[in-house]
Amino acid sequence: MYHLTALVTLLAILFYFFITINVSRSRTKTGVKVPAMSGHPDFERAFRIQMNTLEWMPIFLPSLWLFAIYINDAGAATIGTVWIVGRIVYFIGYSKAAAKRGPGFFIQGIAAIVLWAGTLGALVLRLV
Repeated sequence: MYHLTALVTLLAILFYFFITINVSRSRTKTGVKVPAMSGHPDFERAFRIQMNTLEWMPIFLPSLWLFAIYINDAGAATIGTVWIVGRIVYFIGYSKAAAKRGPGFFIQGIAAIVLWAGTLGALVLRLV
């Protein structure tokens, strides 16, 4: 069973839900009315945090689950947790200034690459 990977998946979805609500709060705080997508730097950063996370979810989630299936649940969950921590660091940094988003992006990017490359390696080994 993949209980740990399921838990990390739910935590990633919870984090995404949190940053989605943050965009709504930022709209209210900065006065950026729907359907506008720009207008205040604080709102624009909150929106980009949400969109960048959404852009990474189709890379992260399949890689997470394939890693759990082809390698193991605990390893997937551990690396998946690192990905979430990276997204949190990204959120904190980018919320302050665009120039501060790098460390979180690096952490989550490395975690996603490890999940993807680890799965690819395990799959190739099984095919040969």
